[in-house]
Amino acid sequence: MHPLIEHFQQKGGAILLRKMRQDKTIEQFPRFGEKRNRSRRVERRKRMLDLLIAVPALAAALPFLAVSAVLVRATSEGPVVFAQTRVGKDGRPFRCYKLRTMFSGTPSVPTHETSASAVTPIGYLLRRSKVDELPQLWNVIRGDMSLVGPRPCLPVQDRLILHRTQLGVSSLKPGITGIAQARGIDMSEPLRCARADAEYLGDWSLRLDLAILGRTILPGL
Repeated sequence: MHPLIEHFQQKGGAILLRKMRQDKTIEQFPRFGEKRNRSRRVERRKRMLDLLIAVPALAAALPFLAVSAVLVRATSEGPVVFAQTRVGKDGRPFRCYKLRTMFSGTPSVPTHETSASAVTPIGYLLRRSKVDELPQLWNVIRGDMSLVGPRPCLPVQDRLILHRTQLGVSSLKPGITGIAQARGIDMSEPLRCARADAEYLGDWSLRLDLAILGRTILPGL
């Protein structure tokens, strides 16, 4: 479990909330996630949807992954698949898989802080097409992630972790896509991102997951 989340749980959130209130950029906001308890039945339905889509999707994606792997290996040195530690459900770390889109040796920082010069030429195309994230279908099948949920952050993104913990979002599995991503909100706006994730938690349904997947695949929807 991430140390910040463990500390939040042990101390009842008092210390962390006091720090958040001292930050002038943080205002009082509704706790969307506290309005609904996620039952085991809901989790089973979401897991079933994940497997029904992720298994055939990964099988269909194998040819694209094979071609992409050859291009990644041919255009830059380093491994084809990039594995990075991310924060998962309840703050537990997990290994998140992506096709490598950056040159080897690039510092491990959030995507919005990555220099454009660190991205390989083929990496730019893979990112634009989202093909680099196809290996995360394996994370979904393993149970580390869901198709839809809060985008997994790095352990160093303390502010985003604090907001998500206070709003109950850390109880969700991270997703390949999410409501914040569908709305064009990235992690450079941690409070706005966490509030969107909390809204998703409060309004969750299979129909909402399918709608977010549709908007991710076809942004014009």
